[in-house]
Amino acid sequence: LGNSETFVGRWLEKQPRDKFVIATKCRMDMGVEQNVNNVGLSRRHITESIDRSLQRLHTDFVDLYQIHAWDDGTTVEETLRTLDDLVRVGKIRYVGLSNVTGWQMQKLVDTSEKYGLNSIVSLQQQYSLANRDSELEAFQVCKASGIAVLPWSPLKGGLLTGKVKRGVKPTEGRLRSVADDIAAVNQASPHWSTFNDKTFDIVDTVEVIAKKHGRSIAQVA
Repeated sequence: LGNSETFVGRWLEKQPRDKFVIATKCRMDMGVEQNVNNVGLSRRHITESIDRSLQRLHTDFVDLYQIHAWDDGTTVEETLRTLDDLVRVGKIRYVGLSNVTGWQMQKLVDTSEKYGLNSIVSLQQQYSLANRDSELEAFQVCKASGIAVLPWSPLKGGLLTGKVKRGVKPTEGRLRSVADDIAAVNQASPHWSTFNDKTFDIVDTVEVIAKKHGRSIAQVA
């Protein structure tokens, strides 16, 4: 675990650091040791996680440090105060969020404002023509609070490229991951599975528009 940071770090140490914006996340178990202290958004786990990330990245600061997901086991104040401390000592420049609901995001924003902590600057969220749930609440919080949106999986794991056909799950290559049970759950909206008529109705509509304008399905999506 952490291999992507290690790879980037080997490359980054040969580059002018000020030319790049480096972003990474904290929250998940990084496989150092299986115990309660090595997962979540507690002060201990966040501070240990950033130090390991900086070591792997061969840098003394990260431009954007993001909460990977919500943690029910840690208070929002503890998490945000820890991140604020990291900004103040120079280990991170900005704080971002990822994979949170509307009410969770509002609570994070409100807590940050209440205690005068460094502002949250971004939200990385799954967003595509096949998953627009965040428009209802989370993105409204972003708009009201001046928070940037960084979409992940804009092509819904490859489904919106047109390469996956209705009712036919891919069995080879990268697109096979969208048919895997775990990956399918991650790529699905909360209330409907990845492989169903609703998904492919969207793809069919996008294909009509793409042909009309001489573009690929992926470009339009």
